[in-house]
Amino acid sequence: MEKYVLDTNLFFNMEPGLDLGEKSLEVIKTVTSGILKLKSKGKAAFLMPPSVVKELRSFFEEEPSTLKSFLAEIVVKSPNINQTTFPANVFYALVDEIKERILKGKIASEDELYKAVSSLAPVELKSKKEIQMKIGSFTKSLRERYRQATRTGFLDSIADLDLIVLAKEEDAYLVSTDEGVILWGRKFGVKEMDPIVFGKKLKGLD
Repeated sequence: MEKYVLDTNLFFNMEPGLDLGEKSLEVIKTVTSGILKLKSKGKAAFLMPPSVVKELRSFFEEEPSTLKSFLAEIVVKSPNINQTTFPANVFYALVDEIKERILKGKIASEDELYKAVSSLAPVELKSKKEIQMKIGSFTKSLRERYRQATRTGFLDSIADLDLIVLAKEEDAYLVSTDEGVILWGRKFGVKEMDPIVFGKKLKGLD
């Protein structure tokens, strides 16, 4: 029996090719239907760690029946972090990348601040609101560059690590559209399945 650990982003990524639906609830419904078919044939099991279930629920003010139906078919399981082991070199790589990303974030912040100060220098500022209005675009750019430098392609939450550890523990396929989760899943030696292939499998096309 094949096992799959599912990430939240599967239900909110509407990129062409995934072909699971045009809206999140439609995607959840499609995935649930496919899960039911595979489970009825005893071919697969589907898992999510509690942290990811919590993340998924947070996107809805009130839990829709479609989401309840999906969660009823999922095994919610925490990874056993006290028993799962990984090679030390993976954590050395993780610590080294954390250091590099902090430096990149620092440089990006300094660049944007320099642009803001250069722009403000010749202007006579009369109030805090005027200052905020003047540097607003720089603040937005700074936040985006900092996010790109420190988070994109990286593990930025416990939920991300939960996905990887659970997939490793269960010898399951990790299914995610998150570049950082997939990249670090590979470093941890986790099996993966492309979301497009996963979608076809749910529909019985693969």
